[in-house]
Amino acid sequence: MKTQATAKFVGTSARKTGLVAALIRGHRALEAQRILLNVDKRAADPVGKVLASAIANAENNHGARAAELMIESVLIGPGPSLKRSRPRSKGMANRILKRSSHITVIVSTTDTKETK
Repeated sequence: MKTQATAKFVGTSARKTGLVAALIRGHRALEAQRILLNVDKRAADPVGKVLASAIANAENNHGARAAELMIESVLIGPGPSLKRSRPRSKGMANRILKRSSHITVIVSTTDTKETK
C-alpha cells in the first residue's frame, strides 16, 4: 500500500531541494533517513521531516513496519515566490525572488513494489 506525506511552502527553492531528494529516491525508508542525517545541505532537514511523517503515517494508518517500507517517489514542486526588492544605484531597484517549494514523499511496502 502507498502512503504519503506532504510539506507545503518550505522556504527552500525547488531546485536545491531536488538535489537532496535525488539522493534518497528508490532506497529503503530507514536507509534514506540515515543518508539524510549525513547530507550537509539545508534542504535535508525538511525532506527528513516529511520522510519521518510518511513513515509514521504508514505505521499508524496501515499497520506497516518501518523496516519494510521503500521510498516509491519524492516529488518536489515549486511553491509561490515572495517578491522583494534590492536597492541599486541611481535610485533604481532590482527584484529578488525568495522561492519556496512543496515536498511530497510516497512510501510503499516492499511486497507491493515487487509484484508490479
